[in-house]
Amino acid sequence: MGLIDVLLALMLIGSFLLALPLHEWAHAQMASWLGDRSPRADGRQTLRIRPHVDPVGLLTCVILAFQSGVGLGWGRPVKPDPWKMRVGANGGVLAVACAGPIFSLIVGLAISVLIIFVQPLLPGNVLMLFLLKFLVAFGVVNTGLAIFNLIPLYPLDGYQILYTLLPSRQAVQFSRSATYGPFIILALFFFLPFLAQLANLGSFPLFQLPTYIRLGAFSLMALVTGQPFDEGMRLLETLYVYGLHVF
Repeated sequence: MGLIDVLLALMLIGSFLLALPLHEWAHAQMASWLGDRSPRADGRQTLRIRPHVDPVGLLTCVILAFQSGVGLGWGRPVKPDPWKMRVGANGGVLAVACAGPIFSLIVGLAISVLIIFVQPLLPGNVLMLFLLKFLVAFGVVNTGLAIFNLIPLYPLDGYQILYTLLPSRQAVQFSRSATYGPFIILALFFFLPFLAQLANLGSFPLFQLPTYIRLGAFSLMALVTGQPFDEGMRLLETLYVYGLHVF
């Protein structure tokens, strides 16, 4: 791995450690707005990193950052009390589950607009290029977190979203998958792609999930730049992966 790849990986990990508290804070804040203060009492309504970190989720981010050039992982799930929600148990839990991905998406898209606004105004020196690269990484991580968390596997938000939308009997059956959720995620993002590479099947879409999430994040960010889609994608990707010759 080249030096620039290491720098990008470190930026992605740093971006994840900044994006994760924002994501989890949004869950806790929504619960508080709806009348449930248990996440706040549990220390989750904070922007400090430590209360939100899940060791396996952080390790996943570190490995994917160096392996696939994406900053994906998860934190400790925020656990609201459904019976304290002013809007009802299912509606409240659904709103809390959706708050994290929605807020991460808003942050990611806002960063992309900021990049387009400030990029022409900044001098093209090393420090400014480094700053722009970090902003793109931060935007991609936030937008990627929103997409990644829609996967309906525990402990991702998609699991809770689907659980609240299912009828009671199906929800109970679906809840049994929670125990295996982290193992399925690790299999989809690490174990199966590794076996696929050995079997020369690495291009199969199921084994390219990190790449597709990164491309999805770039696409969403490019859509709000106010530029033609191709130009927005090209600018964001160039800042994301520029080589040592830029320095």
